[in-house]
Amino acid sequence: MREVIEKRDQGDKKAETALKIYTYRIKKYIGAFFAAMGTLDGVIFTAGIGENSSLVRDLCCRGLEGLGIKIDHVKNISPSKKERGISSPDSKVKVLVIPTDEELKIAIETEKIIKLSTSGH
Repeated sequence: MREVIEKRDQGDKKAETALKIYTYRIKKYIGAFFAAMGTLDGVIFTAGIGENSSLVRDLCCRGLEGLGIKIDHVKNISPSKKERGISSPDSKVKVLVIPTDEELKIAIETEKIIKLSTSGH
């Protein structure tokens, strides 16, 4: 995604289109879950892109004010490795950035599988 954003910033129209499609699809999922559940309490951005790309978070939330989603642009662009809220004070929906450690999770799950396979189960 970093490369896509870099190319978009350099004027690459294909990269711009790719970014628009990516964030549009996320917005569709947010809307679909809202429709299915009838309410929306929060939106969580996590993993590599969700944690590190303020642009992606902004584009995903832009236009969703009708669902009660409003982000604070200063909070959104402020880098942090900690869990944080980026919703604006008047947002009806909480918007959070929650860091993950994907490599640790993979290692833990791999260890479980190895233990199971060597224990005779």
